[in-house]
Amino acid sequence: MSVLQPSPTPAAGVKKPARRCAEICLELLCVESVRLFHEKQSGPAAAAALEAVGFRVGQQLAERYTRDKTRLGDTLEVIKFVCKEFWQALFKKQVDNLKTNHRGVYVLQDNGFRWLQRLSVPAAGSDPAREEAARQIALSYLHLPCGVVRGALCHLGVSCTVEADPKHLPSCTFTVRILA
Repeated sequence: MSVLQPSPTPAAGVKKPARRCAEICLELLCVESVRLFHEKQSGPAAAAALEAVGFRVGQQLAERYTRDKTRLGDTLEVIKFVCKEFWQALFKKQVDNLKTNHRGVYVLQDNGFRWLQRLSVPAAGSDPAREEAARQIALSYLHLPCGVVRGALCHLGVSCTVEADPKHLPSCTFTVRILA
């Protein structure tokens, strides 16, 4: 009978292996969640259910990521936190572009949104019906991340709505509208 020994700790200067397995599992979980919710419910009910799940996840992640931070100040500071640190932790990159009209609307542009990169994209200039079909499929996958972003912002004290627009896949624009 052999005894299991704990694996040796890595020597100083040796990198830990990348967490690629966990990332793939998360991507597959998102894909299967969307499929399951659209099988069980249809249309707006499935979208609302996915966004509700994302909202709860976003609240929990924001609580975890801000636990040791000082309280964030105004809305712009919260949005910047989400664009830089929260996005980095969740999607392994920062938002590519942040725009605001200074009237409560913020536009977050991600030119290579991680959760859309595995979708098949029709060639540019191909059949408009195929492009629209791909856009509709992408929209179904964006309810979950919209909920995650809205949940994080809500946890940080910013009441808002979040909409996504995948014009040129895998690029995606998230529009955050602050509620008065």
